[in-house]
Amino acid sequence: MSRKPLIAMIFAAAVALVGCVTINVYFPEAAAQKAADQFIGNVLDESGVAPAANGSKAPPKPAAGKQPSASLLDLVIPKAMAAESPDIQVRSPETDAIRARMKARFGGPLKGLMDSGAVGFTNNGLVAVRDAGSLPLDQRSQASNTVRDENSDRDQLYAAIAKANGHPEWEPQIRKTFAAGWVERAPSGWYYQDASGAWKRK
Repeated sequence: MSRKPLIAMIFAAAVALVGCVTINVYFPEAAAQKAADQFIGNVLDESGVAPAANGSKAPPKPAAGKQPSASLLDLVIPKAMAAESPDIQVRSPETDAIRARMKARFGGPLKGLMDSGAVGFTNNGLVAVRDAGSLPLDQRSQASNTVRDENSDRDQLYAAIAKANGHPEWEPQIRKTFAAGWVERAPSGWYYQDASGAWKRK
C-alpha cells in the first residue's frame, strides 16, 4: 500500500475517533460534581441540616511538575476542545423553585425522617422509605407523601439541569453525580444505599 492512502486512512480514523469522543464520552464530570456540591450544600446547609463532619473533599491534584502522559486522544483532539471542562448550568427559574421546595422539606418533615433512619438516600439520586415500621401508624402516610413529593422534585431537577445545558442525554450521568453528592454531604447517622442497593449508615 502506498503512503498516501495509508495517511488518508489514519486521518479518517482520527476524525471518526474525535466524533465518537465528543458525542459519547465528553461529559464534564468535574464541573458537574462542583455544581452538584454547591446545589446540595445550599439545600442542606440553609435548611438547617448540619453539614457532613468531614465536609466535601476536592479531588487530589497532580503533584507539581508531573503531567499525565500523552495518549492517542491528545494527538487527535484539539487542545482548545479538551483544555477545560465547561461549566454546568444549574440555575434557572425551574431549578430555583425546586431548590426552595427541597429546602422547605429538609427544614421540615424530611430531616426528621432522615434523622430517624426511616428514610434514606437511594443509589439513583432519590430518597426512599427504608423502615416504615419505625414510624407510628399515623405518620406513615405523611412520610410516603413527603418521599413522593421529594422524588418528584428530584426527577424534575436532574432532567431540567440536563436540558438547561443542551444535553438531555446527560440526565443519567447528572443523576449519578448528584446521588454521590447527597451521600457525601449527608450528616453522620443518615442511611444510604450502596451500589448493590444495600442500606448502610453513614
